[in-house]
Amino acid sequence: MTVHRPARLAILLSGRGSNMLALAEAVRAGVLQSVAEIAVVFSNDPGAYGLEAAAALGLPTASLASKGRKRESFDQEVVAMLQAYQPDYVVLAGYMRVLSPAFVRAFAGRIVNIHPADTHQHQGLHAYEWAFDNHLAETKITVHLVDEGLDTGPILAQRVVNLVGADTLAEVQRRGLAVEHVLYAETLADLLKSALLVG
Repeated sequence: MTVHRPARLAILLSGRGSNMLALAEAVRAGVLQSVAEIAVVFSNDPGAYGLEAAAALGLPTASLASKGRKRESFDQEVVAMLQAYQPDYVVLAGYMRVLSPAFVRAFAGRIVNIHPADTHQHQGLHAYEWAFDNHLAETKITVHLVDEGLDTGPILAQRVVNLVGADTLAEVQRRGLAVEHVLYAETLADLLKSALLVG
């Protein structure tokens, strides 16, 4: 009989860590329970609130300040730090840096990102502002694998966010995050279970 261990996740964030907290809860008592474990929560900002929040949950944390650093050399250091935790997947949860090709190659096919728009319509930052400024009736949350392009990797899942009546940017963000927090955990659970079947 094959005994499957939980997949080890390295979660990368730059700010509050709301997606990290939602994933941690899914690991503790939700769709990721016994499917995944959080090996480390990493931030490129040592002062990020998400690190404090992770530490308060008893999760391992690591950080390296990216300010003023060249992307390639910074990413090489981050890769070395992360590899010490032996992650099966790198999960981007509000990580506000574009990954260098060297980083992507180090974890090829094992980096997952959540993007608050349809990646065919809007790539990069400020996706909620884009939806709000264009008075969209709906937007889409996208979970995708990361390749060497900007939000161009294979799409794993999408879910619509109804924006009718969302007359402030804060309301657009609130509705979007509510969908993000559910969709990310569900998509990761599906991905990890299918990887088990293949592996």
